[in-house]
Amino acid sequence: MTEALRALHDCLSAEADLHGSLVPLEPPKSFGQQIMTLVDPVHPVQTLFSLDTLREYLTSSVLTSIDTQRTQPVFGEGNPRASIMLVGEAPGAEEDLTGRPFVGRAGQLLDKMLAAIELTRSEIYIANILKTRPPNNRDPLPEEISAHLPILYRQMSLIQPRFILCLGRIAAQTLLGCSTPLGKLRGQKHPYHGATLLATYHPAALLRNQNWKRPAWEDLKLLRHLAA
Repeated sequence: MTEALRALHDCLSAEADLHGSLVPLEPPKSFGQQIMTLVDPVHPVQTLFSLDTLREYLTSSVLTSIDTQRTQPVFGEGNPRASIMLVGEAPGAEEDLTGRPFVGRAGQLLDKMLAAIELTRSEIYIANILKTRPPNNRDPLPEEISAHLPILYRQMSLIQPRFILCLGRIAAQTLLGCSTPLGKLRGQKHPYHGATLLATYHPAALLRNQNWKRPAWEDLKLLRHLAA
């Protein structure tokens, strides 16, 4: 037995010399863990472990100058365990008044789009990059996005969706960290920290341009197929 153990020891030593010592593999990080690596380790949201406490933090905080001008923050709403999360750009005037995402004309169209693929708001989660309406509905500024993005990342980490549908150019480019035109981002699957990200046109853009409704419909069908 001693000779057998010695032979095994010599064999393992030879393997170690050839390939280096064996290092135990770390288990892969979950989607939620991966998303939170995008946030500063000392950011306050790192210590918030529920959507309710995160909402309270947003409501009581001034993260950027436009937060002082809002009527209400627009946190987000829907199923806190949703497998599908929709992410828009920023609230509009009606959203600012109600504190709910996508409640104006664009929101009504979004509801019809969801119904077309047999989904309701209660089954998904809807949020925006910005939680405060920019003045005159202008595009969000980079510093405003940076200030509010940790809130969205924390929402994502708590909900842990399998699929994320970005509504509009700014949402898609922000999450993917690119400047690629939306027309080239839509219609394909983008790996996103263990989830799958899709991009399509914002409902407000569809109200202005009827020609985009057909490709948007194709994007929704792809989402429905993947999430089935």
